[in-house]
Amino acid sequence: MPSRTQYFLLTTLLWLPTWAPATMINRCASPDGSVTFTTMSCATGDSLSHQDVKPFTPGTTAAVMPEASDHATSGKNIKRREPTVVGQSEDPCANVINAKQRREAIINQRVISGMTQRDVESALGKPDKISIRNSTTNYRYELKQGRTAQVSFDEKGCVKGKPKTQTAKSPR
Repeated sequence: MPSRTQYFLLTTLLWLPTWAPATMINRCASPDGSVTFTTMSCATGDSLSHQDVKPFTPGTTAAVMPEASDHATSGKNIKRREPTVVGQSEDPCANVINAKQRREAIINQRVISGMTQRDVESALGKPDKISIRNSTTNYRYELKQGRTAQVSFDEKGCVKGKPKTQTAKSPR
């Protein structure tokens, strides 16, 4: 059974103050901009400033951060800006057709003005004949029944013609 002395010591410990003294820390800023916090002195050439650090005591209700004020943001007019797209692929054909039209043309084996050489080869396969003249490339596709299709590309590798008007169906 605990003695009266032990009860007295326990009660005394409960009534002791729960605060701890503040600690002094030195903030050392070097000429190159790096900042170091230490309890010792700063290096030669560093600027010194003293910081009081008050340790957190459990059971206190003091706010750690100040409350945000509503009046600072309520009067502002926020301008909406378009999001900046980083890493968007550059289309050499200047985005004449969109991705959906390009995909449908490849699936249906059609050639639309604004497609690249890679798109045409994906839709129709490797050409039977390739001719290059004055920075213009021509692909020729031939079939056994005598049907042919010819696709012309400009110097950028895009199908020539006005947008969405020159279409050719696969001869295969």
